[in-house]
Amino acid sequence: MGAAHDSLAARCPSWAVLNLIGARWVPTVLNALDPGPMRFTELKKVVEGVTAKALTETLRTLESDGLVDRVETPSVTPPKVEYSLTPLGRSLFEVLIPVRDWAEQHAGDIAEARGRTGDPDS
Repeated sequence: MGAAHDSLAARCPSWAVLNLIGARWVPTVLNALDPGPMRFTELKKVVEGVTAKALTETLRTLESDGLVDRVETPSVTPPKVEYSLTPLGRSLFEVLIPVRDWAEQHAGDIAEARGRTGDPDS
């Protein structure tokens, strides 16, 4: 464990990590990679609604942050590229499972609340 952090301060390293975790496609991509390595086209099919551009950007960010491995097999034509969770990515996914479960359990409650408040995103 490192030093204490103030995750509410923009200068804090943990603030950037929390923003990564909350990025639009990050939890979904981590969830999709849980069963094992996948190719880009497989991920695009599994992660409904994501554009190729958004998926590419998300995978690049996750790779640069050490959460996803990108393995290219150049001996085949076209080269085969697979993405998988790193141990660090798996450790993050494990703590996101209860959040996913909560979301599934309370999606109806949120939709109901949005309906009461007239939220246009409902």
